[in-house]
Amino acid sequence: MGAVKLYELAGQQDSYRFSPYCWRVRLALAHKNLEVETIPWRFTEKEAIAVSGQGRVPVLIDGDRVVSDSWAIAEYLDETYPENPLFGSEEAKSLSYFIKNWDESALLRALGPVVLFNVFKHLHPKDKAYFRESREAQIGQSLEEFSADSEAKLEQFRKVLTPIRRVLKHQPFIAGEAPNFADHIVMGRLQMARVTSPLPPLETIDPVFPWQQRMIARYPVLMG
Repeated sequence: MGAVKLYELAGQQDSYRFSPYCWRVRLALAHKNLEVETIPWRFTEKEAIAVSGQGRVPVLIDGDRVVSDSWAIAEYLDETYPENPLFGSEEAKSLSYFIKNWDESALLRALGPVVLFNVFKHLHPKDKAYFRESREAQIGQSLEEFSADSEAKLEQFRKVLTPIRRVLKHQPFIAGEAPNFADHIVMGRLQMARVTSPLPPLETIDPVFPWQQRMIARYPVLMG
């Protein structure tokens, strides 16, 4: 069986992969030891993923199966490749779903001002007008204004990590003794910060920092 294909958001350089949702899936595939061919995709290349019936990545193609949305992809992977489960139980899946919603509300809002303008600077030129127009319509101000005083905003992001910080004082991973998709979700968001921000997202004294290092050691794809 050949490698599955994963369309991932990329910047001007193919290697600049910054989407936290794509990172979730990349980590899920690494967790399952599945071979994957990653394909760089830009915001204005809607036709490349038209087969998915929508216009966003990640998009996974596995033979004749096409799956979009990171959560749906995780469910598909567990159903199709049950070895090395991403959830392992309905309770673990419920935990991951809670983390997903916390990430997409609290973490997203806190990290946006830290990284958004840096993302813009590294986009492919053909994506920049679309990105500026769409994001500025969402936030109601310019990217530059939104991202001003990034150091103070980084401190706010670090404060939002408090619930995870408290969990990691008592166990090595968010899911317990080993990572699952809940860990992949949070690491995907932090990976976005690692890739895009000139400021380190975590201080080395932060209890979240050794967890991040454990995730990097477990999933070498994070160093790619």
